[in-house]
Amino acid sequence: MAEILISPGVLARENDTSFVPQRPVTVGAAIIGPTVKGPVELPTIVTSYDQFRQIFGDIILSGSEQYTYFTSTAASNYFANGGGSLLVARVVSGSYTPAQSTTINNNVIGAGGNFASASLTILSSYTASSPTVAGGGNILVSFYNSSTATYTDWHIGAQSSDIFDADSRIAYVSMSNPPASVDEFGLRLQAFFNSSSWGGSTNTLYNSISASYNTSSDVLTLFSRTSGSALNGTQIFAGYSGSETITLFSPSSSYTASLTMGGGNNGITSAAFVLETISEGVIMNSSGSEDSQGALTNGTTDNIRWEINSVDTGSGIFSLLVRQGNDTTTEKTILETYPILSLDPKSPNFITRVIGDYVYAYNPSSNQVEVTGNYPNASKYVRVKQVNYLTPDYLDNAGYFKPQYTSSLPVVASGSFTGATGDVKPGAAFYSNILQASNTQGVSGDDYDNMIDLLSNQDNYRFNALFTPGLFSNLHTSKINAIIQNTQNRGDNIYVFDTQVFGGTVTGAVGQAASYNTSYAATYWPWVQIQDVTGKNVYVPASTMIPGVYAFTDSVSEPWFAPAGLNRGSIGNVIRAEQALTQANRDTLYKGKVNPLATLAGVAGVVVYGQKTLQTKPSALDRVNVRRLLIALKSYISQVANTLLFEQNTAATRNQFLAQVNPYLENVQQRQGLYAFRVIMDSTNNTPDVIDRNELVGQIYLQPTKTAEFIYLDFNITPTGATFPA
Repeated sequence: MAEILISPGVLARENDTSFVPQRPVTVGAAIIGPTVKGPVELPTIVTSYDQFRQIFGDIILSGSEQYTYFTSTAASNYFANGGGSLLVARVVSGSYTPAQSTTINNNVIGAGGNFASASLTILSSYTASSPTVAGGGNILVSFYNSSTATYTDWHIGAQSSDIFDADSRIAYVSMSNPPASVDEFGLRLQAFFNSSSWGGSTNTLYNSISASYNTSSDVLTLFSRTSGSALNGTQIFAGYSGSETITLFSPSSSYTASLTMGGGNNGITSAAFVLETISEGVIMNSSGSEDSQGALTNGTTDNIRWEINSVDTGSGIFSLLVRQGNDTTTEKTILETYPILSLDPKSPNFITRVIGDYVYAYNPSSNQVEVTGNYPNASKYVRVKQVNYLTPDYLDNAGYFKPQYTSSLPVVASGSFTGATGDVKPGAAFYSNILQASNTQGVSGDDYDNMIDLLSNQDNYRFNALFTPGLFSNLHTSKINAIIQNTQNRGDNIYVFDTQVFGGTVTGAVGQAASYNTSYAATYWPWVQIQDVTGKNVYVPASTMIPGVYAFTDSVSEPWFAPAGLNRGSIGNVIRAEQALTQANRDTLYKGKVNPLATLAGVAGVVVYGQKTLQTKPSALDRVNVRRLLIALKSYISQVANTLLFEQNTAATRNQFLAQVNPYLENVQQRQGLYAFRVIMDSTNNTPDVIDRNELVGQIYLQPTKTAEFIYLDFNITPTGATFPA
């Protein structure tokens, strides 16, 4: 439509001034600590406590006792009070690995099979060079056929009835003419086993057995000539009589020895594919026997099992169920269902493409979580480790299946997972028993290092508050210092930590806080007692409860409101505080930059009665609400500024910035976050020399609102008839 009039007329134009500024991308809190299960050192976002529990669990069994990690308690309080999203970084002590599926068989028969075998150690010595034995001695080798339950003896000796002839064609040892060495005995015995001409109807078993003699170790190994299980269970007895000493195994009181052949099999069905749990640790091992209801002995709510069904050889598809580890055959708890899977790598339903095979691993050298695999993980519980039998182009051009691939499909069955490693450190200390840095809930301070480093990466991980319940400044000073340094460098979150373990004092809390000077951190004291999910009344540090206080403040008001006081700082699910603070205690703590958790008469639970940061110098930023205000404002305005990168440095670009930032700040002002503000981004601060340096400068002036922390009420008693002040 033309925007100017050439000939006489009326032009109606539209000017849209109803632009709604883009809302900031909201971010939640982050927490670093041990969990019951879940991916190790892979920060994962959860949006509810149910999701947290599914991925990370809530109750840990250590020894014969049940415990709850501080991480779980903090997450529970955060979501119970309106928290939106939580970034969870799990730390562990030692090596943790995932569990793998027990064999998901197909109908492909493994080639060959194993050979049954057994070994004899031969010791030989002779008491005389030319012994004479009345009646002759002998070595007895007796074979037991487990399939027919019969014994057949073979004697090697001087008695002609025990052997067929006296020449070397038949292996034997004549006691009146002993062999010159053990080697000769072993070789003659081997020759006997390999002699196909010696036989008879009762000796068919012998023709199936061969022998191999190791001259250096004097070990004679008897083994099946063919693979299979037929000779499994064949028992071999050996002994001797006479004065000569030819011993198989070490001599016993009866001078006999025996062993059983085993290890043979007929060829086994092969694994079509292998699944692997995303969660790591022995808690994921569900393998074990099944009872009459199909319940696994090692199945729990924290691990899983698999099931294959609906196998269709005509189309080459099958279904996979991921079930909860403690369910039964009759009452299945199905966590995930994948109804149409294929082993055809060209199919859109290829199992790896549908479920995923990404493996994540933290690399300390690059301070990055690196990924291997081809397909992102769609499952919350498993990934495909490998596919052993692919069925490319399962259907031919006419739509018919290719017979050579039908046996590659998995058979209908169910199974469990096994092989995971990593467990809670023996003697792990929980709750108020934590006394040393090397064993805090089964982990040490050093176990936090990787995730402390990783969460310093602002580009990859965004959050507005960070908690590490389980780290204490009196035990983990270097870790606390590292996190504070990272937080200051990021400038987009506040860090809440605890000063001391259970049993601390007001003096101890203040002494610890005195060593820090930053507006990006805050601390609270004392510990509080709660009832955790195990049903026990336990003491937990303050930082497990503060996430809930911050979340509640954000849900009922705004981040720039003080997360403290009766309206927003009451923690009602607390039974009692470790110490009921007096007014003098609270005064000492607040002057020392420690926010007290107060026990007040007539108020259930405890109340957060302070909102100081750890900044020493008095300013607006020595208060938590102002620091959180700045975090929120910087987050949004920085997001706006990011959209201007590499745009033309002109007045139009500057006006675009102002058109988004000013309405946002006006909105914050209306919601009681600011008394006043001003944003300057024009030619006054973007002079030609600034523009020539490819710079765009904006200046933002803020007057944050202050909170009423000290209320003075003067009650003036006047005589009757006195005039009140205007």
